[in-house]
Amino acid sequence: MSKQYKELANCIRFLSIDAVQKANSGHPGMPMGMADVATVLFKDFLNFDPNNPSWINRDRFVLSAGHGSMLLYSLLYLTGYKSISLNDIKNFRQLDSICAGHPEYHPNTGIETTTGPLGQGISNAVGFAISEEILKKQVGKRIIDHKTYVLAGDGCLMEGISHEALSLAGHLKLKNLILLFDNNSISIDGPTNLTVSDDHEKRFKSYGWDYLKINGHNFKEISKALKKAQKSKKPIAISCKTTIGYGSPNKSGKASSHGSPLGEDEVKLVRKKLKWKFGPFEIPKDLINEWRKIGEKATYKLKKNENKIQKINLNNKIPNTFNKIIEKTKKDYFNNLKTMATRKSSELFLDIVSKLPNLIGGSADLAGSNNTKTKNHKIIKPSNFSGNYIHYGVREHAMCGIMNGISLHSNLVPYGGTFLIFSDYCKPSIRLAAMMKQKVIYVFTHDSIGLGEDGPTHQPVEQLASLRSIPNLNVFRPSDFIETFECWQLALENENTPSVIALTRQGTSPIRLKDTQKNECSKGAYEILRTGEKINLTIIATGSETSLAYDVGHKLATEGIYAKVVSMPCHELFDQQSESYKNKILAETDLVVSI
Repeated sequence: MSKQYKELANCIRFLSIDAVQKANSGHPGMPMGMADVATVLFKDFLNFDPNNPSWINRDRFVLSAGHGSMLLYSLLYLTGYKSISLNDIKNFRQLDSICAGHPEYHPNTGIETTTGPLGQGISNAVGFAISEEILKKQVGKRIIDHKTYVLAGDGCLMEGISHEALSLAGHLKLKNLILLFDNNSISIDGPTNLTVSDDHEKRFKSYGWDYLKINGHNFKEISKALKKAQKSKKPIAISCKTTIGYGSPNKSGKASSHGSPLGEDEVKLVRKKLKWKFGPFEIPKDLINEWRKIGEKATYKLKKNENKIQKINLNNKIPNTFNKIIEKTKKDYFNNLKTMATRKSSELFLDIVSKLPNLIGGSADLAGSNNTKTKNHKIIKPSNFSGNYIHYGVREHAMCGIMNGISLHSNLVPYGGTFLIFSDYCKPSIRLAAMMKQKVIYVFTHDSIGLGEDGPTHQPVEQLASLRSIPNLNVFRPSDFIETFECWQLALENENTPSVIALTRQGTSPIRLKDTQKNECSKGAYEILRTGEKINLTIIATGSETSLAYDVGHKLATEGIYAKVVSMPCHELFDQQSESYKNKILAETDLVVSI
């Protein structure tokens, strides 16, 4: 067993070494250290199909320690994924190469998620595991029954997001989640004992996880641990004691192999020590054939009931039955205009759509304040995933990372709530959702000074500007009931962009007084009031300031100053409009005032 596995693992090692060396940039140490574990996993345990990378019931492999990206690219190339060629590996870390310095999500490629900010992959993996349980409950385990494997390093476990995500995973008893801990005791600055003296076993067990310790270079121990993991009744962590830079005579076990190329001379010494007689990027035919057989062993079978998933899960449009209820609710509102907090308006919308089978709600312990949970929601609990609402606890970081995993898994649509001020806790995950073009919806309430008596620690000042600066993120700030409904519809219909919906705690006056039969918010900005044919200024506002702008427009008219008032619920959608439309909104007057 050992000789064959060692040779297969060395294919990973030398592709990684050579790619990093050619790029003169990268992290060779982790792929060298974890090659043995990855070989056993892919050869004997992982269910995947290189010819159908998006097979719904595949096992997920998440590389949370994203700096070791060459491990993933090597595995994808060796097992026969068409997404990664040898030429791509030779272009590691080059502009436009799929083999980026840290894994970047591309659909249908085998790269399951974008990682790099450490710990994010752990939270994504928890989201994958939750999604598997939800779908299994919806369509049965004959169709859905797979595992999520996440490879994490010391850095991932140091990041606070790991605590939040691992804690929730243990609480939910996600027995389909297996964490492979690359326990090499090295980080960039040197030995991890410079900064960490955690007892990892006690830590995981306190979360409700199983925990195994193995030698990460002993193939029998690796195999035995993975066999045990298949039958675990809890999420399980396997601590793989490895040597970073395994095989390097002068750099193994040292920080010098972590984040820099080994150097030409050292690469020659590694080849000699591991008896690798082949040149850069050269994999012998018998070994490449063996790896391709591993890729061909997939247990993929098109089950006749798999089309159930297509119906339940992959149709993200709001069905007409729901749209009719939405339109009726809006008409009823126009017949009975009243002041209402937009968080309450949001709850009324969610009350209608909460029965959509692919919409998964949640909140970071603020369901009653965010109004994200309605009477129609059922709670997802340990060992019971038939619900559609997750109590994330006070875990904003993990909530947003987990929502990314839920979205990536199979087009389930997650939304989660907290206060707008705490969006700063969520920012890394929001940014990654935007990069990955995922439909994730963030409900951020208490969006202004009108949040009550909590004081300046809870008053958002710079948060909206910060969120609006993230590319490919739609930030919606509706001003009243109708705009809230329209913004929610746009968020649910947009397939490639995450959405923030910023909502008020305080009541807001209606600004839309009649039904126009169209979604005015879809253009990002539109005129809501004109106090004269010839106007002197344009006033723009969003959210709770819009009714103030409305009142100011009327007050100025009594002074003989005529204005146009514009509601701009989404800057990003407005930016996408034609120049003529933008000029119509903004260029009619020299004076434009934003509230």
